[in-house]
Amino acid sequence: MADTRIRLTIVGGYLGSGKTTWLRHQLHEGNFTRSHIIINEAAEIPIDNTLLSGASGLSVLAGGCVCCEGKLDLLKELKCICDQRSGLQNGRQRIDHIILETSGLADPASIVTLIQTDSILIRQIVIRETIVVADAVNALEQMQVDALGRSQIEAADQIILTKTDLVGHEHLLCLSASLAAVNPAAALSAAVYGSDVKLPPIPPNTALYELPNISTNVRLPISAVQLDLGVTPDWTAFTVWLSALLHVRGCEIVRVKGLISTPAGLLLLQAVRNVIQSPEVLPDNSVELILQNKIAVIGYGFKKQDLIKSVQYFSNPG
Repeated sequence: MADTRIRLTIVGGYLGSGKTTWLRHQLHEGNFTRSHIIINEAAEIPIDNTLLSGASGLSVLAGGCVCCEGKLDLLKELKCICDQRSGLQNGRQRIDHIILETSGLADPASIVTLIQTDSILIRQIVIRETIVVADAVNALEQMQVDALGRSQIEAADQIILTKTDLVGHEHLLCLSASLAAVNPAAALSAAVYGSDVKLPPIPPNTALYELPNISTNVRLPISAVQLDLGVTPDWTAFTVWLSALLHVRGCEIVRVKGLISTPAGLLLLQAVRNVIQSPEVLPDNSVELILQNKIAVIGYGFKKQDLIKSVQYFSNPG
């Protein structure tokens, strides 16, 4: 008999790896039709959902990772989608696919276990695959110093390397071989700005990067701090502050993202580690006012009050 359960695809990957960019391109190309997308963000005020359109449904789970503190919200949302699908009348579009874009702090394996051990969802949802997006620039360091980066790769059915245009040929070969060694069962491909690109074939005996045992490493927990820059932020002061923050504490930052009103228009601002990506200008009416001039700083050991004082100092140095 045909399996009538809803298919679920988990799209995971470390903070700043390019999950939303890849998913935006898939929707633009007409993939994932008749799909409901669930966006999970660790920050209290979500941003990524404003960048996605073309799905049959979209919901947001913000303020907690769905593999731990937000897991009850995820279960509730999945059951709600299943109930809505069961109640659809003839002629209305049915949701056949759920795409869960996890926060960069999520362990996909924990989410799979959560769903498969739920007595209701196991009869209504079948997990199709786990796609993990890996940033070719930072993936090696993430696997070397953070157990989460390693576990995400290990959980993948498919690994998509992004930003391959920003690294050298030898590094790309060694990284690809190392990823294949960590998870030999996963399919490995690449994408730049969401578009598929070819990976070079890995020659036999390609050197592997050393991946030390990190189970005993002790680091401060990753936290997401949300800052409100006000209705009319000082763009010049803000850029000086952000540049100084990334310069001084870039090694402790894993992700910065925000939607900022500037003289050039509404900018989508993103940074990974201490590198600021090229800002993207968005239509002013494409984002709700509540989301504008908010910035999320995600990293090790950051406190909200310290960041607020820092922003205020650069805005009012006198």
